[in-house]
Amino acid sequence: MSPRAEAGGVTLVTHGFNGNVTDWVIPMADRIPGHPGFEGTEVSCYQLVIVENNSGQLEASAALISGSPGDLAGSGEIFVKLDWSNVDGGSRSSTEIAELAVAALVFPGLIPDLDGRPLTELPLHLIGHSRGGSVVSEMARFCGARGLWVDQVTTLDPVPVATFGDAAVRAWENVLFADNYWQVIGGFFVPTGQPVSGAYNRELTDLGGGYGSPHSDVHLWYHGTIELGTPATDTQATITSSERSSWWVGSEAAGAATGFQYSRIGGGDRLSSFEPAGSGTGAISDGFNRAWDLGGGVTGNRAALPANSGEWPNIIRCLLATSGPVTAGGSFDLEVYHQSGAGASGDIEVRTLLDPDGNPWNGNETEVGRHLLPNTGTNLVRNSTLTVATDPAGVAPGAYAVLTAITDGTRTRYLYAPEDLVVLGPPRIDEKTVRLEGGLARFTVRGAPGQDVTILASGNLLDWTPIASQVLSGTTWEFADPDTAMFPRRFYEAVGTPE
Repeated sequence: MSPRAEAGGVTLVTHGFNGNVTDWVIPMADRIPGHPGFEGTEVSCYQLVIVENNSGQLEASAALISGSPGDLAGSGEIFVKLDWSNVDGGSRSSTEIAELAVAALVFPGLIPDLDGRPLTELPLHLIGHSRGGSVVSEMARFCGARGLWVDQVTTLDPVPVATFGDAAVRAWENVLFADNYWQVIGGFFVPTGQPVSGAYNRELTDLGGGYGSPHSDVHLWYHGTIELGTPATDTQATITSSERSSWWVGSEAAGAATGFQYSRIGGGDRLSSFEPAGSGTGAISDGFNRAWDLGGGVTGNRAALPANSGEWPNIIRCLLATSGPVTAGGSFDLEVYHQSGAGASGDIEVRTLLDPDGNPWNGNETEVGRHLLPNTGTNLVRNSTLTVATDPAGVAPGAYAVLTAITDGTRTRYLYAPEDLVVLGPPRIDEKTVRLEGGLARFTVRGAPGQDVTILASGNLLDWTPIASQVLSGTTWEFADPDTAMFPRRFYEAVGTPE
């Protein structure tokens, strides 16, 4: 297996008080395809706009602003720029914005070119600055009310404004990973952020340069963990070599080993106990969900959801549990964590597909497994190991993204494993090398490095016996049968070693 970043998701970025998506939000999202963890080049960029109409009601609409439609882009990654600048001056609370934004994400008709697929079929990464931190926190809560899990919530110097009715920022129990980047060095006239209980909290203590305002410099700091070159700019301010050397501690590698690195695309280790800013300042794993047994322990570091209808099924984590390549026709194990159903009665269907790219919607996936798992209800997460066989007739040799799809027949959610599965073609005996030499039958077996090969022998082409096995270190194995003289005739076949 080879490591890969998990594309095939939705990354939503939003602004705060008196903001917009033009200045830094769109430039931030536009830099993500250049991140080392991003696979492919094609992306889909949409703008989700929330406005107040002439009747005083909030309305949401979405439009493609760059890239390919979401069901065509090879990376499968969709960027959404949430623009609520029409009402961000205080006329509406973060809760009102979040409720409508989530209603838009779950609406099948929001984006016509997705053919009725809601954006919530894909894993969600919600990023918000200032008041936008309260918006994305509330979006996670409204997702949870529908039974939807959120892969990640990232808050950038969150500042909910109580006088506007903004909700406090929380890490909810349906959020797999929460990270928060904040500062308190702005002074009396500059907004200052706050830590978030249950998140990985990274306090930023040196933000000179950039915008000249530490509050705005927080989103520029995060931009610098996406665009890693120097200089880097969000079109409004620039990260120079001076900021690269002072804004990040040494272990953060001038921005390359922090921030966006812990996103689904970045592929960083969310369960790392490392404390980048020093002992006692907070570990990366602090942000991993421990309200449930998801592989990181159980300590109750999440706020309980006020409501959860359980209407959406979820694959929360999907991990390959088989090491090394698989020979076509062989099987592999997949570890999945799921939550589904309003109650624990009945079953839910989980399909496993092999995908040559990272888009679950473009129709080039090959189904290789189908399992029924028991529903969990809203008070349990279940961990299961699925054994999946590859069909040599339907799966060509190559590297595949492993995709899981969980469906109740009405709603479906997708999630890719964080590694590629390499499927090897069957080993074969090179007929041109078969010979009798030195009294022994000899030939060359051809395969792939790491392939586990067994030689079968038969005297009648009916009964076959394994006589030797080897894991190939290269592409060939020079075989000689030490028992040649014991048989008047012998036939040979090379096969993948049965698992």
